[in-house]
Amino acid sequence: MPDYTYSDIAKMIDHSLLNPTLTEEDLEQGIRLALDYDVASVCILPYRLRRCAELLAGSAVKASTTIGFPHGGHTTAIKLAEARQALADGGEELDMVVNISAVLSGAWDYVREDLKAVIDATHEAGQKVKVIFENAYLKDEHKIRLCEICGELGADWVKTSTGYAPGGATDADLILMRKHSPPQVQVKAAGGIRDLDALLRVRALGVTRAGATRTAAMLDEGRRRLGLKPMERREHAPAPAGY
Repeated sequence: MPDYTYSDIAKMIDHSLLNPTLTEEDLEQGIRLALDYDVASVCILPYRLRRCAELLAGSAVKASTTIGFPHGGHTTAIKLAEARQALADGGEELDMVVNISAVLSGAWDYVREDLKAVIDATHEAGQKVKVIFENAYLKDEHKIRLCEICGELGADWVKTSTGYAPGGATDADLILMRKHSPPQVQVKAAGGIRDLDALLRVRALGVTRAGATRTAAMLDEGRRRLGLKPMERREHAPAPAGY
């Protein structure tokens, strides 16, 4: 018998709506899909976060978006402004990209202050932060130092990737990140989690969240293996004018 429930796997998924070619109707449908499947969160393009938060209000699905995405090279002031706007728009979890250039340059004081600004502002608002490393560009020494800094600053998750670099989550990186992060810092896998077996594999490595675009297929398979009825998608009214 499976050692998980439907909720165990559904609440691992951050349904990703970050592809820049998604239309507003695509985004609307994606949010409603996430509601139907009762996932952990919807991570959406920042300009649609307010609408996302409105649709998710009263549900157990969190509204989330990105900060400094996808390359992390924004100034700290811009990242902080993005975070404050996201929080004002109803964001409950923010996925922030480290300054990759600063990491590779060994500018650790800058990296720390850049992260601290957004983490502190988000925590002051009672919300949470995931810190994206973009491991495809980093050496293990960089990943380990980032885990240490994120632990010291109280980040809520460390995250492997944006999904837009040459590589995504690897088992080796997830093991390393779990090993070098304190217990209270969770690990998120992103990039390459495309089916239920991949989700279960990273779960066994200590991952608590995974970014996914193939949410419906993954969770439909999970329901099948658990002997549950197929998900019944609800009929939704069209979006109001202006959305």
